[in-house]
Amino acid sequence: MLNKTSSPALNTLSDILEKYPRRRVLMFKAMEEIMGNLSPFSKGIRELLFAYTSDLNQCSISYDFHKAASVASGLDESVFTALKTDINSPKIDDKLKPILRFIKKLTLTPDKITPADAQQIFDAGWDEHAYFDSVCICSIINCMNRIVTALGVEDDSPGSNHSDKMLFTLGYAG
Repeated sequence: MLNKTSSPALNTLSDILEKYPRRRVLMFKAMEEIMGNLSPFSKGIRELLFAYTSDLNQCSISYDFHKAASVASGLDESVFTALKTDINSPKIDDKLKPILRFIKKLTLTPDKITPADAQQIFDAGWDEHAYFDSVCICSIINCMNRIVTALGVEDDSPGSNHSDKMLFTLGYAG
């Protein structure tokens, strides 16, 4: 890990979150709420949405762990390859495509979101709950990706350990 904190004793994400436990609790509660409660999306699809957003943010550690959790829940790994090139790939369920387009737009150009983006989701047969879950999933993983990036956490860094990796899945995968 490229330690971007002022203290050399804070070598890992878990060290930093241990030092600031209230922030850790807030992040964990948000992730727990998204993953632990009823949703129009299966856990595998929620993991897919986390992974996709992380890929858009070029946050490889988060992408890798959410992808693995999604595949472990039964999603075909080829979907991830397809997403890297084309949301309109036939390997991706048509009903999910407006959600993915929305997440891409909210991640990369949030100031461009319009009511038409929500309408595309509704037109695909999703309800308000699915739309709100899309917003929440995208928002929390964007926040986590930015924390990871700003702190310099990398998957292959010497300071990265199992507990750091579990922070991305928070016990709901594996």
